[in-house]
Amino acid sequence: MPLYEHVFLARQDLSQSQVDALAAAATEIVEQNNGKVTKTETWGLRSLAYKIQKNRKAHFVLLNIEAPGETVSELERQSAMNEDIIRYMTIRVDEHEAGPSVMMRKNERDRSRRREREGD
Repeated sequence: MPLYEHVFLARQDLSQSQVDALAAAATEIVEQNNGKVTKTETWGLRSLAYKIQKNRKAHFVLLNIEAPGETVSELERQSAMNEDIIRYMTIRVDEHEAGPSVMMRKNERDRSRRREREGD
């Protein structure tokens, strides 16, 4: 089955539980259409390079998906209709990355550097 990475940006004024609910809804759409979400990562509230629909920040969420193309089309259709999602992108990949994504490793590295500086 084809593999995809789906990233969506949710509005900045949503709470973390609402963002988690959006990720759960996306997972449900995939599973109802004969697909499987193998990993879900929430990258947190991050600043945007430019304003999108009056938002300077957004909650970033990554889903690793194993599903047929029709399932991805349905997920994108539902994402386009959801007013809480301000941007989304789906990319077909040859294989999913094992372990945490680059963004999660970067977040952890930044945290450890901050701890080292505070300890000095």
